[in-house]
Amino acid sequence: MGLLDSVLGQVLGGAAQQQPQGGGLGGLGGLGDLGGIAGALGGLLANNGAQGGLGGLVSKFEQAGLGSVINSWIGKGENQPVSGDQLQNALGGDTIAAIASKLGINAQTLLPMLATMLPALIDQLTPHGKVPEQGLGNHEDLLGSLSGLLQGKQP
Repeated sequence: MGLLDSVLGQVLGGAAQQQPQGGGLGGLGGLGDLGGIAGALGGLLANNGAQGGLGGLVSKFEQAGLGSVINSWIGKGENQPVSGDQLQNALGGDTIAAIASKLGINAQTLLPMLATMLPALIDQLTPHGKVPEQGLGNHEDLLGSLSGLLQGKQP
């Protein structure tokens, strides 16, 4: 998942530089475990992921009363912040626990990282300000979109 790793590196580059020396992002040693993070986020956003793709994620946020938050990430304006607790409410404790387990960290470490990464990544993947009708695609399709982002093209 090298392309997703690269996009995440670009999205999070500033956040990683702002962390205290040795602190990294959530104890992961900086951006050293982007492969696992990329897989986890790909699972949240891909059409064949457990959440039903970006459209499914939007539905979960709307059900949790956070529709305006996720829509700000998709839209062309400024991204509204989200807290770890809000993410846990929207995604569900089981999803958060599964992602944290996959990364070898606890949920309390994962949630602030996810609160930083997810808005920026969704913003980058929706440059036209709306959810594509076909979603972001399956994992393979999503990697193609990310490749376009890396080359400075619109997905």
